[in-house]
Amino acid sequence: MSTFRRRRGERGASAVEFALVVPLLLTFLLGTVELGMYMKDYVSMSSSVRAGARTASASADAGPGTCEASASPPPCSPATAPKFAQAAADTMQTAGMAMNSDDIQWVMIYKANSAGFPGSGTSIPTSCPANCVKYVWDSGLNKFRFASGSWASASVNACVNQSDSVGVALRADHNWMTGLVGGLMGGDKVMTERTVMKFEPLTQDTCKPGTPNAHN
Repeated sequence: MSTFRRRRGERGASAVEFALVVPLLLTFLLGTVELGMYMKDYVSMSSSVRAGARTASASADAGPGTCEASASPPPCSPATAPKFAQAAADTMQTAGMAMNSDDIQWVMIYKANSAGFPGSGTSIPTSCPANCVKYVWDSGLNKFRFASGSWASASVNACVNQSDSVGVALRADHNWMTGLVGGLMGGDKVMTERTVMKFEPLTQDTCKPGTPNAHN
């Protein structure tokens, strides 16, 4: 009789231990999955802004933005913005971002200061200062379209040892799959990633602002 009672007590203790451990294991598993999804979005954003920055840095002489003449023109940059900005946004779109496009808030292409940020700031703002253009995702067209800002293409300096730097920033929302992890992390997370590159040098007769052939 005592042996039976002891075994039954052991089974009861095991059930209690199992009930205590399972929630911890599930939390750990969910946290691991959530961290993996977060890293996927981070890597996707990082790869995307690098691709956009490479395109922009190689296209200082692309001139001002243009729009195709039609009743329903495609997403485009106006003449008050450089064509390389739209090219950078298009590259990011065609690069095949792994994250959900509906989570993208905006893309910003800007003249970078010595700290790598727009204007004279030390962070990425929500609105463009001078020499900066912003694009937003159009889910209907499945493309980035110009939203705001201006940057005269002829003002870009792309001379050897004097070249301006172009920055590309992407801001997006990361939505947690579970309310449990989201609650622990304080809700959905806003992610911002940026890359800064020097413009590739142009020939001496076109590289400097104010010259007759300065990117126009």
